[in-house]
Amino acid sequence: MVRKSQTTRLTTQHLANHGVEGIFGEIAKNHDLTVDQVADLAVKQLGMDFPTLTFRHRMQMTKKEINAKLAQIDADLGQVLFLPNGEIRPDGGLIEVLDDDDEWRVVLVTEAKYQGKDIENIQKGELVGKKKDQDLMAAGNAIERSHKNVREIANFMLGEQHFPYILFLEGSNFLTETISITRPDGREVTLRYDSGSLNRIDRLTAVNYSMPINTNLCENKVVTSKGQAIMLQAASIYTQGKGGPWDEADMLAIMIEVATTSIKVLASDLFHQMVAKPNEEVSDDEGR
Repeated sequence: MVRKSQTTRLTTQHLANHGVEGIFGEIAKNHDLTVDQVADLAVKQLGMDFPTLTFRHRMQMTKKEINAKLAQIDADLGQVLFLPNGEIRPDGGLIEVLDDDDEWRVVLVTEAKYQGKDIENIQKGELVGKKKDQDLMAAGNAIERSHKNVREIANFMLGEQHFPYILFLEGSNFLTETISITRPDGREVTLRYDSGSLNRIDRLTAVNYSMPINTNLCENKVVTSKGQAIMLQAASIYTQGKGGPWDEADMLAIMIEVATTSIKVLASDLFHQMVAKPNEEVSDDEGR
């Protein structure tokens, strides 16, 4: 208990002392960063916040890796593989930390999905549809492909106590409030967040058990049904609400928060790297 409480204290201390201010300068110099570029900055920030830990950022994970991890849990799992070179590639890739047993542990997985150009079209005065006589385009279902990557990472992390998967949503198909947009001719067009033909967030909340969005759900929740404990792996879904683009600094702050939660959950497995002097207080200078 002393070991776990001490490493938890250190994780909180790192977060409080550093934050993400040190990286904001790079964001200011680089506009319109992609989610994988923001994840690169997250790796740099984590390296500063946790200088005794080793991180890596990679863009893909193979099905062989996923199956091997499943088979470690139970011999019946991870048996079927039809495409030997099969892999998944989340938009922002995966960030991992090296634990005390020299094993890489996932601390962050990110995807950014854009769907719905209604706001831009209205602002430009462009009509849509087959006859080009509509203000709004009925939403498609391309976003549902995100379910596969979420499920694959959940399989890989089945034996973990955390699930640091973030979905950043952007576009008019992910509204959480009703908005009005003005066309160049002055006419206002209302976009309702509760329109079934427009909103697609409900197509994604299956990956977080319909728990609140814009919430860090990294630490797995345990529920009980009929006397049996069930551990839930829930993706953390974030949306701007008004359909606008994500600010890179906001995106980075969320990444660091979720990754830091992962490190807190994994603290007992990172103990020898995080704590230079077990059972002793670590000064700010030592922590840096």
